[in-house]
Amino acid sequence: MPHEANIGGLSFGEAQKAMARGLCVARTGWNGKDMWIAQQNPDEHSKMTLPYYYMRTVQGDLVPWLASQTDMLKTDWTVVRG
Repeated sequence: MPHEANIGGLSFGEAQKAMARGLCVARTGWNGKDMWIAQQNPDEHSKMTLPYYYMRTVQGDLVPWLASQTDMLKTDWTVVRG
């Protein structure tokens, strides 16, 4: 389970760069505890052929994720480590 790092106040673009490096990110504005998103990079065994984002929900499920306009415009993104 990821824990908070000391890297916060990021834009969505900075959060995307962090995910591309294999880190998990979350918004401090999210209400759910332990929610985060990450980038999945498919390999030769994957059914997907392009990278995509997925989220860990409050219940612990992993689901596909799309950013809202609000998510993209906020600067309250925080890096979390797995």
